[in-house]
Amino acid sequence: VQLQASGGGLVQTGGSLRLSCAASGLTLNKNTLAWFRQAPGKEREIVVAIRWSGSTYYGDSVKGRFTASRDNNKNTVYLQMNNLKPEDTAVYYCAADRDRSVAITNVQSYDYWGQGTLVTVSS
Repeated sequence: VQLQASGGGLVQTGGSLRLSCAASGLTLNKNTLAWFRQAPGKEREIVVAIRWSGSTYYGDSVKGRFTASRDNNKNTVYLQMNNLKPEDTAVYYCAADRDRSVAITNVQSYDYWGQGTLVTVSS
């Protein structure tokens, strides 16, 4: 299984970015895939999880600003990030769970991780 994240970069406050996570070796409509982020000195936190069923869970800090979507044909998940804030600055990771764990917000539930892509929001 491989997860390839891309799309990070530098953006000003209020700007937008779209991250992509291309998966190989698993089928997104059979597994949960999530975006986590980790800022310097902080723990990794959930951004959004897309369950195998297509339903989503968003972290409180990104609700209303971030939108996740899935393209089953391309086996790719996207994260559209709007109205970015300096506190969104972090390395963003995509992760996949092979077992359909219930605890979709827990880092430990995920078996496969992408390499991370850096998002920097300047004030």
